[in-house]
Amino acid sequence: MRKFARLALLALPLAAALPAQARQDPPITIDTHVDIPFTYMREPRFDVGKDTPLLVDLGKMRRGGLDAAFFVVWVPQHKLDAAGYARAVEQAERKYEAIGRMLMLYPDRIRAATSPEQALANRKAGLLSAMIGIENAYSLGHDLHRLDAAYDRGARYVGLVHVGNNDLCTSSMPDTDHGEPAMNGAGDHGMTDFGRQVVARANALGMMVDVSHASDACVRDVLAVSTAPVIASHSGARALLDHPRNLPDDLLRAIAAKGGVVQAVAYKEFLKYDPGREAAEKKLQAEVAHQAGDKEYDSDKHDYLPAMAAGMAKIQQKFPLPTVDDYVKQIRHIADVAGIDHVGIASDFDGGGGITGWKDASETRNVTAALRRAGFSDADIARIWGGNLLRVWREVERDARH
Repeated sequence: MRKFARLALLALPLAAALPAQARQDPPITIDTHVDIPFTYMREPRFDVGKDTPLLVDLGKMRRGGLDAAFFVVWVPQHKLDAAGYARAVEQAERKYEAIGRMLMLYPDRIRAATSPEQALANRKAGLLSAMIGIENAYSLGHDLHRLDAAYDRGARYVGLVHVGNNDLCTSSMPDTDHGEPAMNGAGDHGMTDFGRQVVARANALGMMVDVSHASDACVRDVLAVSTAPVIASHSGARALLDHPRNLPDDLLRAIAAKGGVVQAVAYKEFLKYDPGREAAEKKLQAEVAHQAGDKEYDSDKHDYLPAMAAGMAKIQQKFPLPTVDDYVKQIRHIADVAGIDHVGIASDFDGGGGITGWKDASETRNVTAALRRAGFSDADIARIWGGNLLRVWREVERDARH
């Protein structure tokens, strides 16, 4: 009897069960880039059904009004050899399993969404949605069949590259520490034949292609090769901050002309040039790693230690983060250049994202408030918070040939 009562409660109109503040929320809020640690849902501290040190857990999503997130299967870049590929495949597997474990343990709170309609249905039922995105297709292990396997496991976008060039294309940030040439016209060769195969297969499957982290030449190659609109799952505007991870205006326009969407990212280094903070953070990371008995800093291991939290609080006092209003200026620029139908939102939470006013998912409504302060209409906000991404997702599905 209790089971049926609970289901009936979930079926109530969402507005009737939420406070007045939540009734002013957009139809759906989608964050296209949330990172997860390698021990996600394995260590008790990373059990997102409970209060966690993570910037995104189920409680924070619910309190802040974040309806849906793409949880990211990210792997770091290693060598382009058999051992490197094998390691990347294994690392990706751990993250797929962790997302599956979250969905298995908390089906009354969060459900998978492998289509726009499922995401909207979950929202209507009062449930959160989990989608999967791939960051760094190096995790395919140079095997095109693994893209099909990823689709079958729920992945709905594939990011081609991360920091460091891989077997698909050049990165906007080559790994110069390990001998890769700094980005310039001569070193930016764009996509490889394997990269073109991955884009073509993603088009056939109905999987969105993500150009965030890709070099300018690679982005242009993707736009030329893809038969469907593309996304930038977490990127900024280079005209406002000259950083290689941000997109220049000509590429913002080109992505829009293809029908795609650029998800503006709330990441400090793409919003505010602050070399003092960057140096202070690197020094703190080295100190915390040394105190923990490690030779090198590991974000999964060290970011959640008390010493890191205390040190970051001091850094924040001296070198304040950009604010949510700074972030909205990026959104405004992308909307002005690419069009209001071609901009969205991404946090990069638990991957370095987080700004003053949107420090974690519990403060999601602050972004909506800042958009309103900046003069965006409710219709515009609905597009930015999810409508544009869902439109692109539907078009990619429609254009699929499988």
